[in-house]
Amino acid sequence: MKVFLHKNFVKSLKKLRKKEQDKTRQQIKLFIISPFNPILNNHPLKGKYTNFRSIDITGDLRALYKFIDDERCVFVVIDTHSNLYS
Repeated sequence: MKVFLHKNFVKSLKKLRKKEQDKTRQQIKLFIISPFNPILNNHPLKGKYTNFRSIDITGDLRALYKFIDDERCVFVVIDTHSNLYS
């Protein structure tokens, strides 16, 4: 899997605490190796995020991405569950 990071994702990532940044990098590395690993809780979204999928970073932190094709995706948003889905 080839992963791209949207500029807004990178900007939001830089605002996170160091531990959260490290965990995000760890989860994305796992995603590249095994996108549907149960640890990631990879699932499709509905509503305003139709066509996007989400993976868990920490208990409350989520990263949203969209497939470009079968081998490429772009991570577009990272934020807390409550901020994303309110």
